[in-house]
Amino acid sequence: MGSAPSTPRKGTAFSPEYLIGSFVGDKSFSIDSDLWQQLLQIPLNLQWPTHHVQQACHLLAKNNCDTRHLAKILFHLACCLQESMSTSGVSPLVYEKAISAVYISSVFLKHLIESVQGDLYLSLNDCEDAPKDILGDESVENLVMRNVLNFIVSVDVSPDTYLLHLELLNFMIIAMSTQLLCGPSPGPDDVNPFLDAAMAQDSSLVNSVVCRMLLNFIGRPSIPFNRASYSIFYDGSQSSVLQRVGSAAANIVLSPFSYLVTSSGEGGSISPIADSSLHVLLVLIHYHKCVANEDHSAIQNNKSSASDSLLKENPHFSDNPYCKALEHTIDCELDPVDVEGSAHSGRHVKLPFATLFDTLGICLADETAVLLLYSLLQGNSAFMEYVLVRTDLDTLLMPILEALYNAPRRTANQIYMLLIILLILSQDSSFNASIHKLILPGVPWYKERLLHQTSLGSLMVIILIRTVQYNLSKLRDVYLHTTCLATLANMAPHVHRLSAYASQRLVSLFDMLSRKYNKLADCRDDKLHIAKSNSFDENSLAEDMSTELHIYTDFLRLVLEIINAILTYALPRNPEVVYAVMHRQEVFHPFKNHPRFSELLENIYTVLDFFNSRMDAQRMDGDWSVNEVLQVIITNCRSWRGEGLKMFTQLRFTYEQESHPEEFFIPYVWQLVLSRCGITFNTGAINLFPVDLPTESIEDGVVESTLQNGDFDKPEYQLDP
Repeated sequence: MGSAPSTPRKGTAFSPEYLIGSFVGDKSFSIDSDLWQQLLQIPLNLQWPTHHVQQACHLLAKNNCDTRHLAKILFHLACCLQESMSTSGVSPLVYEKAISAVYISSVFLKHLIESVQGDLYLSLNDCEDAPKDILGDESVENLVMRNVLNFIVSVDVSPDTYLLHLELLNFMIIAMSTQLLCGPSPGPDDVNPFLDAAMAQDSSLVNSVVCRMLLNFIGRPSIPFNRASYSIFYDGSQSSVLQRVGSAAANIVLSPFSYLVTSSGEGGSISPIADSSLHVLLVLIHYHKCVANEDHSAIQNNKSSASDSLLKENPHFSDNPYCKALEHTIDCELDPVDVEGSAHSGRHVKLPFATLFDTLGICLADETAVLLLYSLLQGNSAFMEYVLVRTDLDTLLMPILEALYNAPRRTANQIYMLLIILLILSQDSSFNASIHKLILPGVPWYKERLLHQTSLGSLMVIILIRTVQYNLSKLRDVYLHTTCLATLANMAPHVHRLSAYASQRLVSLFDMLSRKYNKLADCRDDKLHIAKSNSFDENSLAEDMSTELHIYTDFLRLVLEIINAILTYALPRNPEVVYAVMHRQEVFHPFKNHPRFSELLENIYTVLDFFNSRMDAQRMDGDWSVNEVLQVIITNCRSWRGEGLKMFTQLRFTYEQESHPEEFFIPYVWQLVLSRCGITFNTGAINLFPVDLPTESIEDGVVESTLQNGDFDKPEYQLDP
């Protein structure tokens, strides 16, 4: 396959092989050549062997710097989309041509991004007469992104347009994948032409895009199974779909067509457009463009490790309009205007928060939906306020708690995001109060114990403590411990009728951490004794051992603060907590004189003395039953006045992102997208995050592998008490 021997003449039909050969060859065809129209009329069900596709991609990569054919096919894609947005009736043939344009563009653009890893030559040659009435002074990438986004927001998803919408969303993922070539920390030398073009669009279009992506996520457009609507795929049988999947599509997008072939009419929950819309939205809202300033110019002139460190510590980012649009999205019920049209005018995106809330609750099993929920709660105060006034918080919390219950099957990053969501919610006192009023008839996924008529708040305490236990045995991560305990501390003053099981688990948590603390203390003492006997450096050894011991001292104090807050502010409402403390009161005794714990334990022993004395006053013969003890506690809770307790300031932990959240979120978003979108990228070209070792090599030596859910550095944040 090489260059074309002659220029296609109008009215002359050429074979698909000839047209593709002309496109990828070394002969440059003008932007108004008849080649482009004929190229876009190649049958979509044409079967091409994979190695032919790869050969064509390599040739275009070699010749594109001279021919600028990538820029020209993108220009014609923009023109096709412009035609598809015509106000008058659009023929299905117009959509078919647009599908061909976006499909061919996607295949070759993906290969060039992966292989060239440099200039994509998106501008036309100086000698080329660009159509001023269409392109004007605009760049090709800006024109194509504007028309892609305009089509997505202005043309409804219908049986005729479904596949074009899906291909355009996948095109956007490919076009924005230049981020994969960049390092984990955005820098001023990063080149992301299509992402930058998306950021440069008018605010009205940006608002419309955010609105449309979220409406697609909410509405979850189902796949049309009308054979007439997809006649381009059916030549009397379904084989043409499979032929296309098995040819060029094998290099790019498998999932949309596998959905078309394997899904049934009842599969309403499967919506590739909803999934792809969410993927695109997450990439857009988490993009950070690092812009050069005077400091960067000075650093460029004085390259050194110190100057590189200075640039990393003091980057300057341009505003992200998509992030701002999401942050300022409001509930359309507060301003009842037609949702479809509301984003096209006005300063704010307007969405039905009720439907968004319900959809998130259904979809939280997927990590991308968890990240969307985090983005909304962290950045959008209106949505946060809406969530807090809902009376059915179990819609969101139950899938979150179930995911944490199944922590061994989750990635560490997903566990972090779920816990941070709970921490953000626990910052509000009304949330902490309302979750104890919502009674769950049962929790079928909790296997260790039958939880019947348990409050949502009690279940949340149980799961958070269980997560600490899991972390202690498996992950052993200080941030995870701290986040769980910080959330429990925020909840503590508002606890209401904590269940017996949750109360027992809380005291058992102190016992478990105290045993770990004692083990570390004994280990430190033993090693110091050995070091002293063998003349080792005692100071450095003591410092190493004391660091971990200090961490567990903080954990123990925090658990004591949690128990103390319940007894100080909510004792009359929590007889089961009093019972649990009395039942296991021996676990507190070894720490009674500890300088970090003594004040808190004074309060706990004040409570124990009060209720122990009431028990002694009953003078019952024989053993006490649980119910008898509990009844005495309940009776005396009514007369409890808190006399003798020392009042401590309520702990209140808040979540705050660190100064460079992009270093976690950009790689995290792309890892999620690549593991779900069905597009297989050359792992050897990815610099954004570490990838797994290759599992398979294809004929031309390009390595492909399926990206697994790995873990990056934890999301950095601060807990401010």
